[in-house]
Amino acid sequence: MEIFKYSGPSFDLYGEEWSDSLALGDGPWPAPRAAEPLDAEVEIPGSKSITNRELVLAALADGPSTLRAPLHARDSQLMIDALKALGVGIEEVPTGSAFGPDLRVTPAAELEGGVSIDCGLAGTVMRFVPPIAALALGPVNFDGDAAARKRPMNGVVDGLKGLGVEVRDDGRAKLPFSVYGTGAVTGGELEIDSSESSQFVSALLMPAPRFAEGLRLRHVGDAVPSLPHIGMTVEALRARGVEVTQSSETEWHVAPGPIAARDLVIEPDLSNAAPFLLAAVVAGGEVRIPNWPAETTQVGDLMRELLPMLGAEAALEGTTLVCRMAEGLATVPRPGIEVDFADAGGELVPNLAAVCALLSSESRLTSIGHLRGHETDRVAALAAELGRVGADVDELEDALVIRPGELHGALWECYEDHRMATSGALVGLAVDGVELDDVGCVSKTLPQFVPMWQRMLAGEPDESTTSFVALEL
Repeated sequence: MEIFKYSGPSFDLYGEEWSDSLALGDGPWPAPRAAEPLDAEVEIPGSKSITNRELVLAALADGPSTLRAPLHARDSQLMIDALKALGVGIEEVPTGSAFGPDLRVTPAAELEGGVSIDCGLAGTVMRFVPPIAALALGPVNFDGDAAARKRPMNGVVDGLKGLGVEVRDDGRAKLPFSVYGTGAVTGGELEIDSSESSQFVSALLMPAPRFAEGLRLRHVGDAVPSLPHIGMTVEALRARGVEVTQSSETEWHVAPGPIAARDLVIEPDLSNAAPFLLAAVVAGGEVRIPNWPAETTQVGDLMRELLPMLGAEAALEGTTLVCRMAEGLATVPRPGIEVDFADAGGELVPNLAAVCALLSSESRLTSIGHLRGHETDRVAALAAELGRVGADVDELEDALVIRPGELHGALWECYEDHRMATSGALVGLAVDGVELDDVGCVSKTLPQFVPMWQRMLAGEPDESTTSFVALEL
């Protein structure tokens, strides 16, 4: 066993001894260059979006649930810790999965207040847990990382106030704040502005069956970003026997009633698969992602449409998604692309933007303004870092225009954002001298990223890179 020290949280990797080239210190991480076309199979841990939704629903269910193959990363651990603080029982169950134990979730007879919750930088924690705290008895204080205090929270804070829940936030609608639960929420009619995050809607829909009158929620304002993530929430509720109807794309009705206990297997995180699939586009060759679902609510499934736009072949062979690229962009550039993300969310944008910098003509990524409220302002961060390595980038309010340039090595800043880190790694596949200032921020959703990346490049079997990662948060 070796302990890998990142500039973020430290964690242990259980498995074989890693080479010195993989051992990370506190300094920048040199992103490795691809020396040859790839030939690798990469198994991806569970979806963060599904894991944290199912943890919430299991905590509110009418009996114990078991989540099999859940994500074990910083975001999921923060959710586990938050629910435990409210009195929910969550225990690890031994399993044969290389990614760690299953989770047995036992709802609390009565949710407990009088606690403080650390949200870290997890949007699902800072947005999904406050409505649950409204069902607890007593005050619950919420805070997180310094960067978390910049993330928008108005949809949740205003929504809770609109439901008659006392929230003390000094009028900021941002962390830190406190929710004063009384053990029950009446529910009923509610309007919120969720134009800054679809998570505002999901946060209020999930506990709604426990509200006395259920919830009829209507969005007012500009377009809701990432509607597929709301679809994921709705399907998760329905799978637990909850009646959810929609009278329009922006109005949801959740009937009061029990949330059924459920045992389920968590799908792999398809957004976390994106950098590995795009690595084949950059370096050429083939990357295979096993256990890809034939049907899914994850926005990462859009990779099957994006990869052919970049010249790659993307085929689902059985349950394995195979990405093949005869000649990678590092040797044979291809023309630019234009993608509108109005209906697709933004989790794929940073990695795709990195690849666009390697194309031979202008690319446009539009309807991405909501990314300014993610872990960092991703629109500004991508413009800055792609420009730093030599790309010609226009930063618009709601778009990025990326033109090729003379790319060169530089220190790539990660902004505590896991997607920015993997984007820098992608640029490094084709450009010498790219160094990431904080690769440890990948612990947010994929702590195993570095050894997985190294083994993909080496074309080695994946067994030990998928070893369980125990986070010390």
